[in-house]
Amino acid sequence: MVELEFPGRKQLEAVNDASLDDLPAFATVRTVTDPPEVDDVRRATVEAVDDIPAFEDLPRGAEVAITAGSRGIHDMPAVLSAAVEELQDRGFEPFVMPAMGSHGGATAEGQVETLASLGVTEASMGCEIRSSMAVEEVAEDPNGEPVYAARDALDADAILLANRVKLHTDYRGPIESGLCKMAVVGLGKHRGAENMHNAAIARGFDEVIPERAELLLEATDVVGGVAVVENDREHAARIEGIPVDNLPERETELLERSAELFPSLPVEQLDFLMVDELGKNVSGTGMDTNVVGRVRFHNQPEVDTPEITRIYVRSLTEESHGNAIGIGLADYMNRDLLESVDFEDMYVNITTSGEPERSKVPFVVPCDATAFVLAASMTGVPDLSEMRIGRITNTLEPGTMLASEPVLDQLAGRDDVEIGERRRLTFDADGRLTTEIEQ
Repeated sequence: MVELEFPGRKQLEAVNDASLDDLPAFATVRTVTDPPEVDDVRRATVEAVDDIPAFEDLPRGAEVAITAGSRGIHDMPAVLSAAVEELQDRGFEPFVMPAMGSHGGATAEGQVETLASLGVTEASMGCEIRSSMAVEEVAEDPNGEPVYAARDALDADAILLANRVKLHTDYRGPIESGLCKMAVVGLGKHRGAENMHNAAIARGFDEVIPERAELLLEATDVVGGVAVVENDREHAARIEGIPVDNLPERETELLERSAELFPSLPVEQLDFLMVDELGKNVSGTGMDTNVVGRVRFHNQPEVDTPEITRIYVRSLTEESHGNAIGIGLADYMNRDLLESVDFEDMYVNITTSGEPERSKVPFVVPCDATAFVLAASMTGVPDLSEMRIGRITNTLEPGTMLASEPVLDQLAGRDDVEIGERRRLTFDADGRLTTEIEQ
């Protein structure tokens, strides 16, 4: 076993003349929006199921596999349970199945645990959760590579995809994260996800995912999908049922709507961004690449905005079960985060997704105070009082940010933000930041 020793506060904070006393005042900044929101998630889901005509032709007692992914989507548990109840009322036998590639350690048990951490259990769904990593080859892509689907789904009489439609963290195209990706990666389980990512590294996600989605929709009994488009507050702005024949085309249109509602930081430039937590329930990349402005995936271009010189991440969400994919997007990480990493789980996920850059361990700091002091040597802004600093809870909530005075001065006069009272940062004896982001 390899044991690593890292320097403590005294050694690291002695490398420059910066002091925590030099930090400017801070205030909480909130982006002001008035987004659309679904009033009744359950009713909207029932209407979505009703918009899929294939259910009218299924006999009573037919088994329907409903997909459930690994993301922390606010309204997804309610959507899934409503879909289950509606299908049961119609005389069918629905079951929920994990559709998350290699997540959960690429084991059937781990994927059930992942769903449970998101509030999706047999008790909350009112039906069986059927989990297996078994797959079958159902097609070949134009290069002769196999395309896989989960045996649990293939054994059912019908498959209902359920997922959020949003910008992908790896690439840009007409089909990104949504129902088609759920079919290709989710239904493909570990083997299908690994095979797809390998093909995408060679030919591009924007080509491979739509191509394989079309093959899967033809080769399986997918009847359609329930798509959720979220607003910038993580709540459903639209819930829509899409018949399988119209699935790729309609998903492209919903992706455009999702991009319009996508949350972002209140500013486009920061010298230093502190992220309280990363996690698989936050984003497939731990931190959403669209929010932090870093893609770091082979053959994919980097984005222009936002421009963030250094990123410091403090902790890993409990729901991630040690999978810290995305630490490679950061420049600094807290030592406590490093100690919580399950490298086996993360490495399985990384191998499946195909990009080792995102698992690289960044500069390890003992505490928050040290991260701020070191920023004076590594951002090009040696005076902490002039540094543009932001702090967010995670990339699901970038519109609420604790910001330093130089950022506040930049935002002054804008009518699309609210700025709270200015205050000084406080730290405990161990160097942990104790000032909270005002919610």
